[in-house]
Amino acid sequence: MSRLAASALAASTLALLAAAPALAQSASGTIQLNGSVAVACTVAVTDNNVALNLAGGESARAVGRIVETCNKGNGYTITVASANAGTLTSAAAGATPISYTVGYDGASGGLSTALQVNRDSAQFGRQRDLTVTVPASAQYIAGSYADTVTVSIAAR
Repeated sequence: MSRLAASALAASTLALLAAAPALAQSASGTIQLNGSVAVACTVAVTDNNVALNLAGGESARAVGRIVETCNKGNGYTITVASANAGTLTSAAAGATPISYTVGYDGASGGLSTALQVNRDSAQFGRQRDLTVTVPASAQYIAGSYADTVTVSIAAR
Protein backbone atom coordinates (compact mmCIF):
# COMPACT_ATOMS: atom_id res chain seq x y z
CA MET A 1 0.00 0.00 0.00
CA SER A 2 1.39 3.30 -0.94
CA ARG A 3 1.91 6.16 1.34
CA LEU A 4 -0.80 8.10 -0.37
CA ALA A 5 -3.32 5.26 -0.03
CA ALA A 6 -2.43 4.78 3.64
CA SER A 7 -2.90 8.48 4.29
CA ALA A 8 -6.26 8.46 2.51
CA LEU A 9 -7.39 5.43 4.53
CA ALA A 10 -6.35 7.05 7.78
CA ALA A 11 -8.14 10.28 6.86
CA SER A 12 -11.36 8.46 5.98
CA THR A 13 -11.23 6.45 9.23
CA LEU A 14 -10.80 9.64 11.22
CA ALA A 15 -13.69 11.23 9.35
CA LEU A 16 -15.93 8.26 10.19
CA LEU A 17 -14.95 8.37 13.86
CA ALA A 18 -15.54 12.09 14.01
CA ALA A 19 -18.98 11.73 12.42
CA ALA A 20 -20.09 8.88 14.74
CA PRO A 21 -21.90 10.03 17.91
CA ALA A 22 -19.81 9.73 21.04
CA LEU A 23 -21.03 7.04 23.43
CA ALA A 24 -21.41 8.51 26.92
CA GLN A 25 -19.79 6.59 29.72
CA SER A 26 -21.49 6.60 33.15
CA ALA A 27 -20.66 4.90 36.36
CA SER A 28 -22.03 4.96 39.88
CA GLY A 29 -21.29 3.46 43.24
CA THR A 30 -23.01 3.24 46.58
CA ILE A 31 -21.97 3.71 50.17
CA GLN A 32 -23.94 1.82 52.81
CA LEU A 33 -24.26 3.74 56.07
CA ASN A 34 -24.64 1.65 59.23
CA GLY A 35 -24.73 2.49 62.91
CA SER A 36 -26.20 1.34 66.16
CA VAL A 37 -27.35 2.73 69.49
CA ALA A 38 -26.63 0.69 72.59
CA VAL A 39 -29.30 0.22 75.24
CA ALA A 40 -28.74 2.78 77.98
CA CYS A 41 -30.86 2.83 81.15
CA THR A 42 -30.05 4.99 84.16
CA VAL A 43 -31.82 5.89 87.35
CA ALA A 44 -30.77 8.86 89.48
CA VAL A 45 -31.93 8.81 93.09
CA THR A 46 -31.98 11.89 95.30
CA ASP A 47 -32.43 11.16 99.02
CA ASN A 48 -34.48 13.96 100.64
CA ASN A 49 -32.86 13.12 104.02
CA VAL A 50 -36.25 12.96 105.74
CA ALA A 51 -36.49 12.09 109.43
CA LEU A 52 -39.82 10.28 109.65
CA ASN A 53 -42.21 11.04 112.53
CA LEU A 54 -42.84 7.46 113.59
CA ALA A 55 -44.99 8.10 116.68
CA GLY A 56 -47.16 10.63 114.84
CA GLY A 57 -47.16 8.65 111.60
CA GLU A 58 -46.52 9.76 108.03
CA SER A 59 -48.88 9.73 105.07
CA ALA A 60 -47.34 9.65 101.58
CA ARG A 61 -44.29 11.61 102.72
CA ALA A 62 -41.87 12.28 99.83
CA VAL A 63 -38.55 10.78 100.89
CA GLY A 64 -36.76 10.85 97.55
CA ARG A 65 -36.83 11.97 93.93
CA ILE A 66 -36.23 9.47 91.11
CA VAL A 67 -35.19 10.39 87.56
CA GLU A 68 -35.58 7.58 85.02
CA THR A 69 -33.95 7.44 81.60
CA CYS A 70 -34.03 4.42 79.31
CA ASN A 71 -33.81 4.35 75.52
CA LYS A 72 -35.24 0.83 75.08
CA GLY A 73 -38.15 1.19 72.66
CA ASN A 74 -40.34 -1.46 74.25
CA GLY A 75 -39.77 -0.12 77.76
CA TYR A 76 -38.16 -0.95 81.04
CA THR A 77 -38.92 -1.86 84.65
CA ILE A 78 -38.29 0.19 87.80
CA THR A 79 -37.84 -1.94 90.91
CA VAL A 80 -38.10 -0.61 94.48
CA ALA A 81 -36.70 -3.00 97.09
CA SER A 82 -36.06 -2.94 100.83
CA ALA A 83 -33.08 -4.30 102.75
CA ASN A 84 -35.41 -5.19 105.68
CA ALA A 85 -38.45 -6.52 103.77
CA GLY A 86 -40.39 -3.27 104.17
CA THR A 87 -39.76 -2.65 107.84
CA LEU A 88 -37.87 -0.07 109.84
CA THR A 89 -35.71 -1.91 112.36
CA SER A 90 -33.96 -0.84 115.54
CA ALA A 91 -31.26 -2.35 117.74
CA ALA A 92 -32.99 -0.92 120.83
CA ALA A 93 -33.92 -3.46 123.50
CA GLY A 94 -37.52 -4.62 123.05
CA ALA A 95 -37.98 -2.86 119.69
CA THR A 96 -40.04 -4.59 117.05
CA PRO A 97 -39.89 -3.80 113.33
CA ILE A 98 -42.23 -1.06 112.10
CA SER A 99 -43.90 -1.83 108.78
CA TYR A 100 -44.31 0.89 106.17
CA THR A 101 -45.58 1.19 102.61
CA VAL A 102 -44.13 3.03 99.66
CA GLY A 103 -45.74 4.77 96.73
CA TYR A 104 -44.17 5.34 93.37
CA ASP A 105 -45.90 6.76 90.30
CA GLY A 106 -49.31 5.30 91.06
CA ALA A 107 -48.08 1.97 92.43
CA SER A 108 -47.98 1.35 96.17
CA GLY A 109 -47.52 -1.40 98.70
CA GLY A 110 -45.30 -2.91 101.32
CA LEU A 111 -41.85 -4.05 100.39
CA SER A 112 -41.91 -7.59 101.74
CA THR A 113 -41.31 -8.26 98.04
CA ALA A 114 -40.02 -5.70 95.59
CA LEU A 115 -42.43 -3.21 94.05
CA GLN A 116 -42.18 -3.08 90.25
CA VAL A 117 -43.37 -0.38 87.86
CA ASN A 118 -43.31 -1.23 84.15
CA ARG A 119 -42.88 1.33 81.38
CA ASP A 120 -44.06 0.40 77.88
CA SER A 121 -41.78 2.78 75.97
CA ALA A 122 -38.53 4.69 76.19
CA GLN A 123 -38.47 7.61 78.63
CA PHE A 124 -35.92 10.36 79.02
CA GLY A 125 -35.64 12.27 82.31
CA ARG A 126 -38.97 11.08 83.79
CA GLN A 127 -39.15 12.42 87.37
CA ARG A 128 -41.26 11.03 90.19
CA ASP A 129 -41.28 11.11 94.00
CA LEU A 130 -40.92 8.05 96.18
CA THR A 131 -43.28 8.35 99.14
CA VAL A 132 -43.51 6.52 102.46
CA THR A 133 -46.49 5.93 104.72
CA VAL A 134 -45.98 4.83 108.32
CA PRO A 135 -48.88 4.18 110.73
CA ALA A 136 -48.88 6.30 113.88
CA SER A 137 -48.46 4.55 117.22
CA ALA A 138 -47.72 5.67 120.76
CA GLN A 139 -46.44 2.18 121.53
CA TYR A 140 -43.24 2.12 119.51
CA ILE A 141 -40.14 1.42 121.63
CA ALA A 142 -37.72 4.37 121.88
CA GLY A 143 -34.74 4.12 119.55
CA SER A 144 -33.48 4.81 116.07
CA TYR A 145 -35.17 2.89 113.27
CA ALA A 146 -33.88 2.50 109.72
CA ASP A 147 -34.13 0.67 106.45
CA THR A 148 -32.43 1.03 103.08
CA VAL A 149 -34.55 1.32 99.96
CA THR A 150 -32.90 0.58 96.60
CA VAL A 151 -34.32 1.75 93.28
CA SER A 152 -33.08 0.03 90.13
CA ILE A 153 -33.86 0.08 86.41
CA ALA A 154 -33.69 -2.67 83.79
CA ALA A 155 -34.56 -2.68 80.10
CA ARG A 156 -37.32 -5.10 79.05
